[in-house]
Amino acid sequence: MVSSSLLYFVLSKTGVEKVFAIIKTINPFAFIAVIFIYIFSIYVSSIRWRLLLPDEFKGKRLFSFYLIGSFFNTFLPGLVGGDAVKTYYLYKETNKGSLSFASVFMDRYIGFISLMTIALISFAAGFKYVKGSLIEWLLPVIIFSFLIGSFAIFRLRLGKGIKAISEFYGYFNEYSSQKMLLVKTLMLSVAIQIMAILSMYIIALGLGQQISLLYFFIFFPVIVTISTLPISISGIGLREGAFVFLFGTAGVKPEMATAMSFAWFLSTASGGLVGLFEYLRLKT
Repeated sequence: MVSSSLLYFVLSKTGVEKVFAIIKTINPFAFIAVIFIYIFSIYVSSIRWRLLLPDEFKGKRLFSFYLIGSFFNTFLPGLVGGDAVKTYYLYKETNKGSLSFASVFMDRYIGFISLMTIALISFAAGFKYVKGSLIEWLLPVIIFSFLIGSFAIFRLRLGKGIKAISEFYGYFNEYSSQKMLLVKTLMLSVAIQIMAILSMYIIALGLGQQISLLYFFIFFPVIVTISTLPISISGIGLREGAFVFLFGTAGVKPEMATAMSFAWFLSTASGGLVGLFEYLRLKT
């Protein structure tokens, strides 16, 4: 209902016919390139996840789980619904709930650290692009909220009296003591985020838009953070609204911004279909 309501609101402002007419003009090579970039980014993500687990886990198996999670992301709330699926599959494999949750959580958390790092650097480098707009305070608020949340979880250790959560903090202590592990996973995360940003940029180019790449580095963290909120299916509606608002400050028309959002979503959803085959394969 939330996704439908948000989509109706956005499309009523932009025009369904205009949006889909624009999407039809996309360069097919750009669309296909983004699909392959997305699948490759999933592979790199599975390598990052592998580093957060004991040595006996095989990368090929984790890649399968990541593909399945990416497929279910299309149908679950927010952009982290697939994380629950990955946790479930890893739990079936290990019968260790705390390990499964801790590894998936850290995998996602390190991804957000890299995202906030990119956001901070991009904001500083491109401040003149957003000065006087809502982004001037919105991005710092997102970064500050992330730091507050991190402090509450890892310093105050909320819920540490509960056995399962206490075990989670035990795994976190192991991660925090391995500095090189954290550096490697952070570097992989930065690479993953840059691939996603470039994918969004390629979609824009495929639609004939010449927008400064710096805008994508500034806007991407905001778009992902908003889309992650578990109040709509796969961030649908939230993401389109964010595209319209943010790229509107860069002079992009609402119908074009909406088309960019839909095209980006369709490309990643198409790449996620590989996860459907993995899901069916593991079910047989």
